[in-house]
Amino acid sequence: MQTVRVALGPRSYPIHIGAGILTRADLLTPALTDRRVAIVTNTTVAALYLDHLAAALKKGGVACVRVVVPDGEEYKEWQTLNLVFDGLLANRCDRQTAIIALGGGVIGDLAGFAAATYQRGVPLIQIPTTLLAQVDSSVGGKTAINHPRGKNMIGAFHQPRLVLADTETLRTLPDRELRAGLAEVIKHGAIRDRAFFDWLETNIDRLLAGDAEALSSIVRRSVEIKAEVVGLDERESGLRALLNFGHTFGHAIEAGLGYGQWLHGEAVGAGMVMAADLSTRVGLLEAGSVERLRGLLARASLPTAGPRFGVDRYLELMAIDKKARAGQIRFVLLERLGSAVLKGEVTPAALRATLDACSERAP
Repeated sequence: MQTVRVALGPRSYPIHIGAGILTRADLLTPALTDRRVAIVTNTTVAALYLDHLAAALKKGGVACVRVVVPDGEEYKEWQTLNLVFDGLLANRCDRQTAIIALGGGVIGDLAGFAAATYQRGVPLIQIPTTLLAQVDSSVGGKTAINHPRGKNMIGAFHQPRLVLADTETLRTLPDRELRAGLAEVIKHGAIRDRAFFDWLETNIDRLLAGDAEALSSIVRRSVEIKAEVVGLDERESGLRALLNFGHTFGHAIEAGLGYGQWLHGEAVGAGMVMAADLSTRVGLLEAGSVERLRGLLARASLPTAGPRFGVDRYLELMAIDKKARAGQIRFVLLERLGSAVLKGEVTPAALRATLDACSERAP
């Protein structure tokens, strides 16, 4: 097992990464203030891991309330959030009852938002079971649900007390989910670590084959990168916005298609190519780097172009973006592989050209 810490002063917390650690009650109990937890998960993950986790906690003297919700991005909304609150209230969970988010990014965001708002805030533990959640969404305290007009528009910052990433859960991931998680891994290399990006180019086939050592390596390095950025800019006032490389375009794709049609990582893959293309059009990035990024995403069988919504529809969808200031969309762009910048102004002509050139796939 390896441990990475998110340095946030008195709210610092560990991220434990290892194989077979999901049922390590001794790792979980130090983060608890009461001997009772509520495990929030979905129907798919519950069938795989809920009984094992609950049994381990019970053996460690911790009682478990179980809250199981439907599986899918389309359920990351108010009605499902209320199902979580129903379960907490029906079982008389109080402010000392920690919520454990057991699942992928949807569950992590949904249960995290429930923890941020139930009785004005209760302890949260993240146990991510997908690659995307382990390398990105479980770390950093962002919680949210979707709105029909925009992804993750309703939420709160609420840091977990612990993240437990059991890499053995990646063995049960469908290939499509694994590839979607790789998009966020590639993002980390593209924005902050050129050597990591180079390593991914060399080892992408090992990752797609499910090589345990290679997967453990990318979880650790991705978590290190994100923990460093979050520690420097918890509330996304500047540096942390760089972690949204590809997301302005990607979130527009998700909202435009309807949540759940493309996985988040698939939309981010196409969004990163769009952002890189725009980077060249404003004179920041040389064209060869765009091709390297596009080539790596293609080898991971991820989309490298967005649906052809039409430029005006893209602009409408992108106008609702959390990085916007005074109605101005701000873009995370690359100045070179391994280095990103936040740019507040791009010419309408450059943006329109990118949207037209990088929108080829049918919805």
